[in-house]
Parts: sequence; structure tokens; C-alpha cells
Amino acid sequence: MIITRATEYAIRALLHLSKQPRGQIVLKKDICAAQDITPAFLTKILQPLIKEGIVGSQRGVGGGFYLIKAPEEITLLDVVRAEEGPLYLNHCIAQEGICERDAFCPTHGAWKDIRNELMQTLAKYTFADLVATEARNLEKLGRSSGHSKAGC
Repeated sequence: MIITRATEYAIRALLHLSKQPRGQIVLKKDICAAQDITPAFLTKILQPLIKEGIVGSQRGVGGGFYLIKAPEEITLLDVVRAEEGPLYLNHCIAQEGICERDAFCPTHGAWKDIRNELMQTLAKYTFADLVATEARNLEKLGRSSGHSKAGC
């Protein structure tokens, strides 16, 4: 499983927004320049996060995007779910009874366990934690966090 480019870039944009004071509007062009995202793609990838109440948008001159939730309240799981939808590693666990092999399949339970562990791991990484980790990593490299292009 590989996350989509949209999810990757949404994470980068949220990292950028997480470094700003909560509620501060960040110009679209500034996010795009800092994170190497085209304006049209940024608007597209932030729409699911706006719908989920994680990010807000301000139109017009001086408009841009801002965090509605605090970085401590936003996890990687929130972003993956907003961008990708529910996490199902295999169609057999997407809906109860969809697979006639559920009752005896040896991998059915494994898929459920793997899915649950993946969701728990994604849920433990908040954007506040990620910003702090980036700052520590950059400090080790002798750089300030203001000059970083966050995200892998």
C-alpha cells in the first residue's frame, strides 16, 4: 500500500500550517512555495480537510488557509482518512459478510489485526509531535525550522 500523492502533499501542507499560530491565515502562494505544491492541487487536496473541520479557508485578497483544530488534535490517521477514505487493506474486511470465506479464512482475522494496528499507529502521531520532531531533526543538521520543506 502506498498513500496517494494527494495525501502526501496534504500532510506537507498541514505541517506547514501547524507551525503557524492557530487560526492565522497562511496565503496559498506561501504554502505552495514552501511545499512545492501547485495552487490548483493545494486547493484540491485541502478540500477534504476543510470538509472534516480540520482546515479553514478564507477567500479573496489576503485569503488562504488556516488550522481550525490545534496540531495536538490532528493525527496522521485524520489526514489519511480524509484524503483516502476508510482504511481497508482487503475487500473482505470492508463490509461484514461480503466474503463467503469469512468464517474459515485464516487471513481474515490477520487483515483485521493489521488494519487495527496500522490505524493505531497513524493515530498516535499528532501534527504537534511531527513539528517537534522536524525541529529536532533540523537542529541536528544545524538548520532552523523556518527554512525547511517539510514532508517526505
